[in-house]
Amino acid sequence: MTSSSGRGETVRTVVRVTSGNFLEMFDFFLFGIYANHIAKAFFPSQDEFASLMATFMSFAAGFLMRPIGAVVMGAFVDRVGRRRGLIVTLGIMAMGTILIAFVPGYGTIGVLAPLLVLLGRLLQGFSAGVELGGVSVYLSEMATPGHKGFYVAWQSASQQVAIVVAALLGFGINKALAPATISEWGWRIPFWIGSSIVPFIFLIRRSLQETEDFQKRTHRPDLREVGRVLAANWSTVLGGMAMVVMTTVSFYVITVYTPSFGKNVLKLAETDSLLVTTAVGLSNFIWLPLSGALSDRIGRKPILIAFCTLSLLTVYPALAWLVREPSFGKMLAVELWLSVIYGCYNGAMIVALTEVVPAAVRTTGFSLAYSLATILGGSSLAVSTWLIHSTGDKAAPGYWMGFAALCGLWATLFLYRRRAAQPASQPAG
Repeated sequence: MTSSSGRGETVRTVVRVTSGNFLEMFDFFLFGIYANHIAKAFFPSQDEFASLMATFMSFAAGFLMRPIGAVVMGAFVDRVGRRRGLIVTLGIMAMGTILIAFVPGYGTIGVLAPLLVLLGRLLQGFSAGVELGGVSVYLSEMATPGHKGFYVAWQSASQQVAIVVAALLGFGINKALAPATISEWGWRIPFWIGSSIVPFIFLIRRSLQETEDFQKRTHRPDLREVGRVLAANWSTVLGGMAMVVMTTVSFYVITVYTPSFGKNVLKLAETDSLLVTTAVGLSNFIWLPLSGALSDRIGRKPILIAFCTLSLLTVYPALAWLVREPSFGKMLAVELWLSVIYGCYNGAMIVALTEVVPAAVRTTGFSLAYSLATILGGSSLAVSTWLIHSTGDKAAPGYWMGFAALCGLWATLFLYRRRAAQPASQPAG
């Protein structure tokens, strides 16, 4: 095989393994874009704040299932293999997607409508609990020596493609359809598109090969043994969770929450918010692999510390500057700066997490830490809405992001101090 064909096959493998990641984030992000329409369709109320909060709480409920999916499905992946596990998670995710896309509204089937939407979110959460971990571990195990950070960064980069596609679809629908039509049924179009690509993603993911790293292992732990290993390494899981909080809170605030923030808080046009979100997705896509590659050269720790510190120092002042006199240009500038912080931190963080978790339970440990963190991160829409409502400060999401940065800084210092005390045979970050 030539080097050129080898590179081509590597690219194809990365696309196949990250395709489910694309679908997951595509659906999650659509929930943020069409939060107001989903609220009216499934959670009608005379109080607009209560209706929107019910929608965001339904969004957040899916994250409560993630730790369960992380343990149950993570143990399954660690036992039967990365390839088979990723196919099963895709099937579960698809069921949740189809439910949300096709369930009739509250006016048609009454209380069954929000219950079915909630069921769809719970299925998506159960699947997503291991999807990110499974994809990250697969990429880390297929990476060539010295390039693990660059490879693993494509897990998050694939999500940015989903954000751009979803935002552009939303922009096109807003231009093509009248607001009343969008509110009635137009908001479902992207969800229908997401459902229609499931068979294609399933087809390309079936062609994945099992990783050599997994095939070399002679011992495959069962669920009970996985539980024992995780219990023995609870501090690593807790530290990993705190490290991921910085990522998940930042991500959901600057992407999924942005359309709602721009429309409901800043009172900008919905198309402006979608264009900003598209730019953020493209920016994230650039910074993630660059940061992953840089972390291969200088280490993960310096990057993690630097961007947690920048978040603490700059996020709230930037948001306060934005909300004083909101405009499209100012929103774009602030969101792109937050994108730099998120992309550079996460590009190094994802691969760092695969390295601190014990190899025997790598998928389960990674997925559990990530899933516990996304309970907080996925609540960012509801928390940000509540903070603004309670304090009257439109820049209040900055408090939430500051808390997340503190978590990331503490976790980085804790985990790397702990690793320094371990035997030298441990792989370096």
